Amino acid sequence: MAYDYSELLTQARQWAATAQAEGRLSAERAQLLTTIDTRSTESLFAASQTDPDSRPLIVAFMGGTGVGKSSLLNRLAGQAIARAGIERPTSREVTLYHHQSLAINKLPAGLPLDSIKISQHNDATNSHIVWIDMPDFDSVELSNKRLVLEWLPHIDVLLYVVSPERYRDSKAWQLLLAEGAKHAWLFVMNQWDRGQPVQYDDFKQQLGKAGFTDPLIFRTSCSEPDGDEFAALLEQLRQLSGQHSVAQLEQRGEQLRRQHLKQTLQQLADDFSAQDYAQLQQSFDALWQHTEASLQQGLAWPIKQLAQFWAENLGQAADIKLWDEWAQNRLNDLLDELVLQAAQADIPSKPLKAALQSIRDNTEKNLTAQTELAGRQALLKPGNGAQRFLLKFTAICETLLPLAAMGVVGYQVFSGYYHSAADATAYLGTDFAVHSVLLIGLSWLIPFFLHKKLQPSLQKAALQGLLKGHQQALSTLRAEIKQILLAEQQRNESLHQLLQTLLARCGAGPAVAIEKDSLLGRVLLAE
Repeated sequence: MAYDYSELLTQARQWAATAQAEGRLSAERAQLLTTIDTRSTESLFAASQTDPDSRPLIVAFMGGTGVGKSSLLNRLAGQAIARAGIERPTSREVTLYHHQSLAINKLPAGLPLDSIKISQHNDATNSHIVWIDMPDFDSVELSNKRLVLEWLPHIDVLLYVVSPERYRDSKAWQLLLAEGAKHAWLFVMNQWDRGQPVQYDDFKQQLGKAGFTDPLIFRTSCSEPDGDEFAALLEQLRQLSGQHSVAQLEQRGEQLRRQHLKQTLQQLADDFSAQDYAQLQQSFDALWQHTEASLQQGLAWPIKQLAQFWAENLGQAADIKLWDEWAQNRLNDLLDELVLQAAQADIPSKPLKAALQSIRDNTEKNLTAQTELAGRQALLKPGNGAQRFLLKFTAICETLLPLAAMGVVGYQVFSGYYHSAADATAYLGTDFAVHSVLLIGLSWLIPFFLHKKLQPSLQKAALQGLLKGHQQALSTLRAEIKQILLAEQQRNESLHQLLQTLLARCGAGPAVAIEKDSLLGRVLLAE
């Protein structure tokens, strides 16, 4: 599916706004997209009334002071429509000269109306060309340079005008090198009646160094001497104003804008590709190992204190903190170092720091609750399974064995009493009584003693439970931090994937094939 450049740029800027709002893209990097120039030639003039599918070719005279740009435009118009002569270096005016059938759509934003002069003509041979006389780029007036730079995105063809004395002008030449690939170029050596062939050859050589292998250079003179090439210049421009050439220029402009957008997006994609989460995970594992050992050692004393307090004061609230300021500082040191390691691994630290804030705020409450819960659960069931079984068994024996002994003794007493009725000599005696008391006492004392000895220590049970809960709480804390790192990685990878999708869409546009030997190929700088 093909996407318009404007749609792609809008999506890219929306992506940048989202990434910047989340802190995953710096304002400086986001500016790479927000500062992309959206101005184009197509938006300058409305389409022709006779042919709604056509638009004129926008041609601008550009050059240094005194080379005769305005005089050439006046020669084209057959009248003085542009200021020329001694006033020109101080002029701040842009002159538009177009056919009366063309309607201005909307002047570019930021261009003051008092800096624009519009003139019309009714020459049908030039009906598809809009001529623009630009201010002198090398003027001492800074506003002139600003006007030139603001108008450049709206230009199809730049007529780079030089004179034999000023064809090596540095300021205009720097502009040519900077803007070369964005426009079609025709070169005019004006005032040729004062020029020499060696100057022409040197100028052509300089253009070759700039990348123009076969530039179109026309020698003209404002005095219209015989043999100058002004007519040939007009003819080439009329050929370029054909709708096929204009369409190719539009397509090439779209392609160049797509390429620029793609290059910009690729820079941002490279930033995301450089994010090393594997390194960050390794750094965290090493940091956690050291921090966990430190916390276990540092918090061992308050855990023992709490276990002892619970064993001695069941049911009372303890004023003993399992997570104190020292422990919080150790955790903060860990998280601060983790954020620093993230920055060193080219990972956005701002969203990571914000995500870790919940860990800073809630660890004391969560760790204390989880540790105390494990301690209380341990007090409900003290000891191990074998101990609890033996405790139940001895408790049962404390009741059953004395009852059994008393049953045996009672049976003996009853039996002795029965026989004593028939035989007066059947007296049980003192020994029987003593032995019976000893039997009943031992049947109770032995399981009672065993039960007491097997009773687990509440302090030991509370300590084991608290230590277990503390270890589980630290493991939970570690898992929460790793989950935050994973969520950050997934979010950044999601943004990276959206960038890759935009990059693929930027390259989905049709390629513009322009033959190098054609007229259009000669006036375009090879990419």
